Amino acid sequence: MAAARAAAALLVLLALAAAGGVAADGSDHRYKAGEPVPLYANKVGPFHNPSETYRYFDLPFCSPEKVREKSEALGEVLNGDRLVDAPYKLDFRVEHDSKSVCSKKLTKEDVAKFRNAVAKDYYFQMYYDDLPLWGFIGKVEKGGKADPSEWKYYLYRHIIFDILYNNDRVIEINVHTDQSALVDLTEDKEVDVEFLYSVKWKETPTPFEKRMEKYSSSSNMPHHLEVHWFSIINSCVTVLLLTGFLATILMRVLKNDFVKYAHDEEAADDQEESGWKYIHGDVFRFPKNKSLFSAALGTGTQLFALTTFIFLLALVGVFYPYNRGALFTALVVIYALTSGIAGYIATSFYCQLEGTNWVRNLLLTGCLFCGPLFLTFCFLNTVAIAYSATAALPFGTICVIVLIWTLVTFPLLVLGGIAGKNSKTEFQAPCRTTKYPREIPPLPWYRRTIPQMAMAGFLPFSAIYIELYYIFASVWGHRIYTIYSILFIVFIILLIVTAFITVALTYFQLAAEDHEWWWRSFLCGGSTGFFVYGYCLYYYYARSDMSGFMQTSFFFGYMACICYAFFLMLGMVGFRAALFFVRHIYKSIKCE
Repeated sequence: MAAARAAAALLVLLALAAAGGVAADGSDHRYKAGEPVPLYANKVGPFHNPSETYRYFDLPFCSPEKVREKSEALGEVLNGDRLVDAPYKLDFRVEHDSKSVCSKKLTKEDVAKFRNAVAKDYYFQMYYDDLPLWGFIGKVEKGGKADPSEWKYYLYRHIIFDILYNNDRVIEINVHTDQSALVDLTEDKEVDVEFLYSVKWKETPTPFEKRMEKYSSSSNMPHHLEVHWFSIINSCVTVLLLTGFLATILMRVLKNDFVKYAHDEEAADDQEESGWKYIHGDVFRFPKNKSLFSAALGTGTQLFALTTFIFLLALVGVFYPYNRGALFTALVVIYALTSGIAGYIATSFYCQLEGTNWVRNLLLTGCLFCGPLFLTFCFLNTVAIAYSATAALPFGTICVIVLIWTLVTFPLLVLGGIAGKNSKTEFQAPCRTTKYPREIPPLPWYRRTIPQMAMAGFLPFSAIYIELYYIFASVWGHRIYTIYSILFIVFIILLIVTAFITVALTYFQLAAEDHEWWWRSFLCGGSTGFFVYGYCLYYYYARSDMSGFMQTSFFFGYMACICYAFFLMLGMVGFRAALFFVRHIYKSIKCE
């Protein structure tokens, strides 16, 4: 108990620290004229490669003698943010016109660095009073020529800040560059550069409470909303058609089955049974690899709980635009807290399946999702270190995550497992299982596992694919996604379609006298994850401009982990729906 209390106290401290870091310094400050307002330079990187970002001063901009880094919360570090004091001084309501930041001689190496950055469309990101701002560092003039060696590369040396204020608060900031103040980087030669900046202040009636609406308005544009609502309507029609089909077909077929079986019992008890009643002595025979099955069920339940809690936080407004690191902090903290659910569900179900080695089952549950995620992280973090990118986690952050897993996730997993083992619940089977399994009759190719998975995954995927583009453009691009209510509706539709299609395929499997439905229902439910990963390939090659080994490995590596989580979560939903259905139909007939 003392260990559990210590773990809980540690997690509360971490959550408070993360929450404190999420609301960045100065976001609710009031300023007097001439008072300094914090301006932090965050990172630079290729515009089309969102994961490939570098520290601001990795490029030879004007830098102070000692670069002062801002302390960051766990979620901000996971997000790749590395905030440092910017070289510009933007005091409240103090204007500057072409003020010099510094004059410096760019060496040939510096010119080559800047030219390479301009060629890759590098942008910079800063935060001013917790408001994000972006700008490109230069431009390429192609002059209608196809040969890159004939293009001209220019660096912007004069940045102009336009700041809006209301009384004593900063409301909005925009940045643009002086197109006439350019530095030619085309040739490898030393260049003398004077970096300049200008600041202009203007009063606005916009209240402080609405200053973040600018960033979410792009996803609320009428034509975007029309597409989102079209997605909802498309998904709802899919659900209605599927539900109507299942209700009509299954109810009619089942009714006929019940009447037929009742008639058979009255007419001739010795008449040979056929269809799904024929296998009543095998349908509740426990599956092979019961420890792995239970672990997958427990992990899927935990991921479902994690997703539900994330949606609740999103719907109450925690993840407003550019609330730095809030989502990553929430994912780490909630995953740690919900590990007890995985332990309880996995171990209790494993014991219901008459499993004996519950400790091994518990360890398997703890590693089933974390293991592949950890291996993927190790590889991608090594790649990021090789690139000197901000996506590479510092050693201290890795230690914090390991501590959370060791002191919070694992103890809660064990406590949940002990509670599950001691629950003493028995598996509720309406029919007795025979001693020897019946032989499964030969089945046509389309009734085998992989074709069934393809059929099961297509319908749920078709209900969400329109919304997937906007999610991908937000996670792997620079769009902003704020319509969480629509996303939640799509998620509910996804769960319903997954449950219905799995139930339908399970019925047809049993009707073909194939009693090995346990793993099949889980695989069919989770098969949507494979379709989402297939969509990743389409998005990468057809809808995005991502390139380079680092960005490619980050995209496919982390999307593989997300799709695997989808597979486990939706597999759990599919199995639970199929189990409920199978229990219901076998309760309705007399089983000898």
